[in-house]
Amino acid sequence: MAEYLLKAEPTHSRWNRDLMPRLTISSGDTVRFDCQDSSGRQVMPTSTVEDFLAIDRGRIHALTGPVAIEDAEPGDVLEVEILNVRHKGWGWSSVIPGLGLLKEQFNEPYLFLWSLEEFESTSLEPATVPLRPFCGVMGVAPAQPGEMRTRPPGNFGGNMDVRELCTGARLYLPVYNEGALFSCGDAHAAQGDGEVCINGIECPAEATLRFHLHKTLHGDTPLRGPVIESAESAMPDMKQDAWIVVESAEDTMSAVRAATLRMVELIAEGWRMEPVHAYILCSVAMKLRLSQVVNEPMVTVSAAMPKCVLPPRKLYPVRRLFAV
Repeated sequence: MAEYLLKAEPTHSRWNRDLMPRLTISSGDTVRFDCQDSSGRQVMPTSTVEDFLAIDRGRIHALTGPVAIEDAEPGDVLEVEILNVRHKGWGWSSVIPGLGLLKEQFNEPYLFLWSLEEFESTSLEPATVPLRPFCGVMGVAPAQPGEMRTRPPGNFGGNMDVRELCTGARLYLPVYNEGALFSCGDAHAAQGDGEVCINGIECPAEATLRFHLHKTLHGDTPLRGPVIESAESAMPDMKQDAWIVVESAEDTMSAVRAATLRMVELIAEGWRMEPVHAYILCSVAMKLRLSQVVNEPMVTVSAAMPKCVLPPRKLYPVRRLFAV
């Protein structure tokens, strides 16, 4: 079983089954992927919001790959064992006018730069954000010919932004082309459910992945889309104690927006954070769940912020965390 290092450049920001593989490996081999941040090194630790507004958005995601797996054929299953994902000490988050769950409330461009310790970041005071790096984009080449933008995910994987794809997890993908042609990137040091402000903590990273090819046998039920085997022991913020906001509405997205906005307001008021900072914190640490879908026509959504993220306090009797 061989081990390889694949440098980031040249990256690609389109899915295309006709891309030539940069590396060919065997089942059981390990590849260490050098991944640029999602901007493709256009955002740097010294960038300003003006620099951010000038980036070429056609380069977004900047994927490393593709990697071909010998003997992979359409109908097979590619298992990706995530051995380690390591950030490189810094990251960024942003607000982009016209994008994000609360785009009506937050319509001014904003760039926030993070300093990252190994397991946490205290850049967004007074919050302490646990870090659990993962690749937001992991996928094989789609079945369809031609170029496809990397933003929409699909049955091939892609821009799934599932934060459980951290160290210790396994991802199973259906193979649609010879060699499978796997690529990854868009690493996040942390991300909340929904990635509500449009970013997690975007960061350059190194992802060490081991690949296993599972051949399809006659009579096997084909895999129709990505399956994830998570590793909850590697998720330090998955504690049960949390601040939770609950909203119900007939429309799911209305409930999601209302719950998110109330969480932003709760954090901004209770912990004296700027609203835009509370919004970014929700994007990198909040958990969104469908609490019920059976009380028709109402859907209930809960937005949860783990208590380990913020300094302890009581909501009642009303008091300020800091003196005014």
